[in-house]
Amino acid sequence: MAQDMAQKKSLRIAMLGHKRVPSREGGVEVVVEELSTRFVRRGHSVTCFNRRGHHVSGRDFDADIPDVYEGVRLVNVFTVNRRGLAALTSSLSGTLRAAFGPYDVVHIHAEGPAFLCWLPRLLGKRVVVTVHGLDHMRAKWGRLATAYIRMGEHAAVRHAHSIIVLSESVRRYFLETYGRKTVLIPNGASPALPRPAEEIARTYGLGTDGYILFLGRLVPEKGLLYLLRAFRDVKTDKRLVIAGGSSDTDDFVGQIEALARQDDRVLLTGFVQGRTLEELYSNAYVYCLPSDLEGMPLSLLEAMSYGCCCLTSDIPECAAVVGDHAVTFRRGDTDDLRDRLQWLCDDASAVRRYRAGAAAYITEKYKWDDVADRTLAVYRGQTPPEGTA
Repeated sequence: MAQDMAQKKSLRIAMLGHKRVPSREGGVEVVVEELSTRFVRRGHSVTCFNRRGHHVSGRDFDADIPDVYEGVRLVNVFTVNRRGLAALTSSLSGTLRAAFGPYDVVHIHAEGPAFLCWLPRLLGKRVVVTVHGLDHMRAKWGRLATAYIRMGEHAAVRHAHSIIVLSESVRRYFLETYGRKTVLIPNGASPALPRPAEEIARTYGLGTDGYILFLGRLVPEKGLLYLLRAFRDVKTDKRLVIAGGSSDTDDFVGQIEALARQDDRVLLTGFVQGRTLEELYSNAYVYCLPSDLEGMPLSLLEAMSYGCCCLTSDIPECAAVVGDHAVTFRRGDTDDLRDRLQWLCDDASAVRRYRAGAAAYITEKYKWDDVADRTLAVYRGQTPPEGTA
């Protein structure tokens, strides 16, 4: 099969496991959009199997999604739009459509959706699974969902032709846990165009350098409880802006809202996108990502591409991304996070130093075109030019 795939000039590719493209409901959706549109521009045929139902942050963010987006065919699959069932039903129905469809490659994103990956392989497709993070470790999942995700992980190990991982720590996990070699292909970053504070000034009263920004899904593993508790003791007139929506985590969001009400410097914006998102990145004094668990955080790459001074936990998935171009604190250590925040609030010259090389560093090191080229090599059964375990 690998030899036949290598000789094909144009591949027929199916992608599933995401919610919807185009959207910014999570990092997976950004990755699928960046890859699929690039594959089409390289002459390949791509079908993305989208989940039906409402936006993960609520129906207010629903958008009309076309049948074709920048050359990518978009197909809505059967989905039971209820918490705990939407991801399961959409990925199973998407896998069935891909397995019996006219595709050379079935690319499955995330562990849970890989549960049926043996079926497209049985029917002659090349199966690639990208593990965006060890999802069974995420606190938001109950026992049944966690068990399903673990079964998907086991299925990927046994049946996928190739497994792509985003970080060295996850590569090591699969090697030590299963003896399974994987292919390390990090995410990419695109050069960003900074925007003046216009919409965020009108809507939220925010100005340049007037706030510390967190942007991401409001889930426990993002470390938001540390951030809120640490910021409470930071002496500054800067605001803390928490931008992001729920992801099947309404109870946790309630905790965040209760803590935010205790400090009038804290602003919860909810889910943001488009110009508002760009302005928030462009004008932040510091971008903070205090996560306990990540795959490879796209928000961190994006913040650096806007030239942000970034402060992140020292987990390998973040520390390896930023190198010495950002500030880190000890994972889960509220006091250390508070001290780092206070130092940056007090020392504007340090913030300027970290900003100076951030954008050039991140956009040179992580390029979406390189990610696409290396992923296509995996589709063809070839060794990518670099990053293979």
